[in-house]
Amino acid sequence: MLDLIAWLFSFFILLAVIALVLYQIMCFLDLETDYINPYELATKINNIMLPEMITQGGLCFLHLVTRHWIMFLFCLPYLCYNVHLYIHGRHVVYATEVFNELSSQKKQRIFKLCYLGFLLFFSIFWMIWSIVDED
Repeated sequence: MLDLIAWLFSFFILLAVIALVLYQIMCFLDLETDYINPYELATKINNIMLPEMITQGGLCFLHLVTRHWIMFLFCLPYLCYNVHLYIHGRHVVYATEVFNELSSQKKQRIFKLCYLGFLLFFSIFWMIWSIVDED
């Protein structure tokens, strides 16, 4: 039963991270269509980047503590990428540089979204597997 609860936590944490990444993509699309200005975009994105990284790190830690080694190994590259971004200071979006980096930032978020979809698929798979395995 505890295994199922851990998978449910994993599922909801993944949904939260997906929601944060989708919000970032929507902000970049709003900038492209000129609904918001670069300063607003930078403020919005920079306010949610650190919670996204912390939440994803918490997900990786949850898989480590619950000994779900395969999911931990799947989450580890994304965690290492976030740590790399944070250490080099590239997690911050600057209002003056946002138009130069717009396409690369969007591609980065879309890749993150695809990777999180992959993790969500496996999380649902392992959650169903743990339900079937209990019976």
